[in-house]
Amino acid sequence: MKGRQTRATILDAALALASHMGLEGLSIGALAEVTQMSKSGVFAHFGSREELQISVVREYHAKFADEVFFPAMAEPRGLPRLRALFDRWIKRVTVEIDSGCIYISGAVEFDDRPGPVRDALVGMVQTWQSSLERAIEMAVDEGHLRADTEPAQMLFEVHGLILALHHDARFLRHPGADERARAAFERVLGHYTALPGAAHGPATVNTAPAAPRRKRTTSSV
Repeated sequence: MKGRQTRATILDAALALASHMGLEGLSIGALAEVTQMSKSGVFAHFGSREELQISVVREYHAKFADEVFFPAMAEPRGLPRLRALFDRWIKRVTVEIDSGCIYISGAVEFDDRPGPVRDALVGMVQTWQSSLERAIEMAVDEGHLRADTEPAQMLFEVHGLILALHHDARFLRHPGADERARAAFERVLGHYTALPGAAHGPATVNTAPAAPRRKRTTSSV
């Protein structure tokens, strides 16, 4: 029991470090300093820096599922569940603005670096994307989305909104980026939502809320 508690404490510290410094910023030495443990004590729980990084990826995925996936599963199948998944995803990203999303930062760090850490990251992201795609398929089955909706395409568009939100909010520090992401999501839904009594054709009514206006600057690109 004490060993599991110590490992959990180390993982919490490692996750906090990785959120700010990236997975590549993790080291046995840095973690030993943060947790005020010996390097050998930290090493005994993970065995290598690579195993530590993989454990952090798994821990992040577990927390992500607890905060985003599982609560959304309590919503009815179809659009209510799909909306809940996206809404909780946005809330998670906005909380991470000052730290960072390991899914996104890890993709930048390991996109061209094959190995076990990259494989772990890819597996976790694909698991999440598969859950979203399944939610889209259910929305089609429930008649909430057009019958000709291509789930993989809609998933691509929705995932792109999160990447844009993370970029604008974290890198550019643009205010109102989350509202813009929500407005864009409504536009995506407006395209794919089935009209009452119709199986095909995009919705003709734009239900997206207006995106917040940003002050003009005199600078140009």
